[in-house]
Amino acid sequence: MSSFRRANLHLRARIIQAVREFFVSRGFLEVETPHRIPGNAPEEHIEPARAGAGYLHTSPELCMKRLLCRGYGNIFQICRCWRDNERGRRHVPEFTMLEWYRCDSDYSDIMRDCQELLEQVVRTACGGTTLSYQGREIRFGDSTRRITVREAFERFGGTTMEAALADGTFDEIMVTAIEPGLAQDTPVFLVDYPAEMAALARLKPGDPSVGERFELYAGGLELANGFSELNDPREQRTRFLEANARRSRAGLPPLPLPEPFLADLSNMPPAAGIALGIDRLVMLCADAERIDDVIAFTPEEL
Repeated sequence: MSSFRRANLHLRARIIQAVREFFVSRGFLEVETPHRIPGNAPEEHIEPARAGAGYLHTSPELCMKRLLCRGYGNIFQICRCWRDNERGRRHVPEFTMLEWYRCDSDYSDIMRDCQELLEQVVRTACGGTTLSYQGREIRFGDSTRRITVREAFERFGGTTMEAALADGTFDEIMVTAIEPGLAQDTPVFLVDYPAEMAALARLKPGDPSVGERFELYAGGLELANGFSELNDPREQRTRFLEANARRSRAGLPPLPLPEPFLADLSNMPPAAGIALGIDRLVMLCADAERIDDVIAFTPEEL
């Protein structure tokens, strides 16, 4: 094991401890939910890993939301997740996820959590509120910025959000133009994704063309995906069926619907939640270019 990776594993342990202390100090309940489940939320761009008669969870999202429905209040979890066919400089098929959920909240409350969490983690890792990642200095704290997806396409993409959706270039433009165009000297919230790309998010009051969904970036790294939660079981079922239809058109098998989740959903209070990649957070704090440098074993080493 390289000395760089060894140092990063020590840093990783400190970061996870800081994350846990952040949520416990704010009254969140730490929970553990099953890793093998009958079905994940169907999505066309995420392929779950089979595990016997079920699947390994791609996220603890569904079980955590069922706990919200049962009155558990604000909760968080740090756990392993699995997604097939994901391997690259920033991806591995098995990774560590942080998820948390707030009751009686929306995505603005979760963004505020993110801002405060990042500041605490960076203080733990770096002893201050700035760090250097891949040659860029990034400031944390009150300097966080927000930009809507619609505005980002007009400023950096040379087209409109709607046109990119219509001609199938949305994802390509996002990677090649939008993400590089975002501010690099401070964390950025990219907010209000098109409704078609907000499968589990509540639509924005006054503008149903977008969902109350955001992604968090820092130094060019996508760290997290959060949203105000949809709690309408009929609408959620329709969106799951649409996702399976898109999978079928792409030549992928449909996925089972998570019926127990749908049965509980009408009992969910107004809430918001987020999934944040722990491995990428450690990459950021360690100034690591590859995810391989912040995990104990890569898939190829097993």
